Amino acid sequence: MRVPFPEPGPSSDVPALFLTYLDYYRDTVADRLAGLTDAQARTARVPSGWTPVELVKHLTFMERRWLVWGFLGEPVPDPWGDRADDRWHVGPHERVADLVTALRRGGARTRQIVEATPLSAPAALGGRFTDEASRPTLAAILFHVLQEYARHAGHLDIVRELNDGRTGE
Repeated sequence: MRVPFPEPGPSSDVPALFLTYLDYYRDTVADRLAGLTDAQARTARVPSGWTPVELVKHLTFMERRWLVWGFLGEPVPDPWGDRADDRWHVGPHERVADLVTALRRGGARTRQIVEATPLSAPAALGGRFTDEASRPTLAAILFHVLQEYARHAGHLDIVRELNDGRTGE
């Protein structure tokens, strides 16, 4: 399945634009894993050594670190749980389908946060941010999360092409 790119339109609803593009990139990431065998999803195809399934887990944790732990300041269990020995990590018991489900669940939580909060609101103190001067706005956090999704979706395009020749857009 190819995920259609959300073409820019006349909307000036910036929160909706962020959510549209985040959904697009989340769907793209899930699409790039669809059809890979478990072995392909767990095999590094690039010299840096990350695997597609590790990247999906990283994106899930990254989004939660920035929006739940970061912006809301809520405690989360093991905010850096996508890492072990200073690199991304997925245990052998973790299933690809479950990691994609967790990615989508995180997206639903992001949607709730964005729909309930002005983009100019600063992050809460206490989670990721512990001093007043370091608190980014929701808009700044969303911009960061969006660029991280876009960059990593491109990485998955390359890995998918190396695996079976399928190219992204």
